[in-house]
Amino acid sequence: MTSRSAGRFAWGSCFAASGMPGRVRWQRGVPGNHAKPCACAVMLAAHCTAESGMHVLVHDYGGHAFIAQLARSLARRGHRVTLLYNASNPTTPKGGLARRGDDPDELLIEGIALPRPVDKRAFVRRWRLERLYGRLLARRIVALKPDVVMCANAPLDAVRALDAACHAQGIPWVFWLQDLVAEATDRVLRKRLPVLGALVGAHYKRVEAGLLARSAAVVGITEDFRAPVLAAGVAAARYTTIPNWAPLDEVRPRAKDNLWAQAAGLERKLVFLYSGTLGFKHNPDLLLALAKAFADDHDVEVVVNSQGAPADWLRAQAAAAGLRNLRVNPFQPYEAMSDVLASADVLVSILEPDAGVYSVPSKVLSYHCAGRAMLLAVPADNLAARIVRDQGTGLVAEPRDAAAFIAAARTLRTDHAARQAMAARARAYAERTFDLAAITDRFEAVLSGCVG
Repeated sequence: MTSRSAGRFAWGSCFAASGMPGRVRWQRGVPGNHAKPCACAVMLAAHCTAESGMHVLVHDYGGHAFIAQLARSLARRGHRVTLLYNASNPTTPKGGLARRGDDPDELLIEGIALPRPVDKRAFVRRWRLERLYGRLLARRIVALKPDVVMCANAPLDAVRALDAACHAQGIPWVFWLQDLVAEATDRVLRKRLPVLGALVGAHYKRVEAGLLARSAAVVGITEDFRAPVLAAGVAAARYTTIPNWAPLDEVRPRAKDNLWAQAAGLERKLVFLYSGTLGFKHNPDLLLALAKAFADDHDVEVVVNSQGAPADWLRAQAAAAGLRNLRVNPFQPYEAMSDVLASADVLVSILEPDAGVYSVPSKVLSYHCAGRAMLLAVPADNLAARIVRDQGTGLVAEPRDAAAFIAAARTLRTDHAARQAMAARARAYAERTFDLAAITDRFEAVLSGCVG
């Protein structure tokens, strides 16, 4: 028996001893039967996979820093890890994708390039590019022949190509569910194309349900996703909740008076800062209203670091209204993120009411790492709002209540002691919660359970 097969035998034996299904076999066209492991199984998985190693292909369409951190952590445990991402998606901030001097040899990070950048608002062109991207992704899967694939943040047409390639090659794949993409698609298209949009939305709901059912396992970022995933026909034993996190060692609290703040002339200003994507699920009017509310307060600046059509609109509106206290910058280098966030006194996040059902703004997790007070216009039952409210790390308003949002901003503007207390609680929460070793244990258990 090879060390690889011995590890898998031990993993299956531990499941059997705990009264759960033993070795999990994933066959072409048949979703795997993923069981939730006991504590013994998690420890044994970490031991046996470290000896035998898996080839794990992690696909993250967005190229997010925390997913790159997980890829590195898995590689340091002796797994061969390939991280693929979309290199032609300019409206999503990326991080941690450059090769580092201490990266293990087992780690490969590779961008998939398209003939032109993806424009989210050009629906037909976007659809064609996403289908092309799926074909390019499928080719890499076939060429690399990993033991298991885990996919996050990808358009459903690209996931269909991934699913087809994995089934054709007999490779199990894990659906890492960051958003309920079909729900988002349905809601956006119904607003813009009332009749056709409903038909397209219904189509993608069927597609997403089928992909969830065909995956070997589903990892959701919130328990809120459990009910819709099970409604799609996924067995409860195949669903695991692993909340998102942010890299503690990469986003750190820094002094407000730092090099980035000095270069921007912000070191002596009270700064409300928004950093991240602005898309269909965000209302930039709230950021414009925030700047207008403090237009006569010359000590206050509103800074937005983002790219794409909403950021361009915001820049144009600020110019038209003569708002000198609103700056719209492009995405900043990930390596400067600690200084960028530290330049803020209050970090801002927004999310449309409908989007609260299908999305969790992960920027709020990076904000906690940075150790700053937060101002959110996010639905009250959204996970991000619950974290901020429960941990006392900021103030939350409903996204349709602009008056409450501005009132909360004014409270944070004037209450320095409250901001300091919120900032301290934010970093403390991140340090308690974002335990990379424990997070890697959980993903390793899911991935190992899918490999037959």
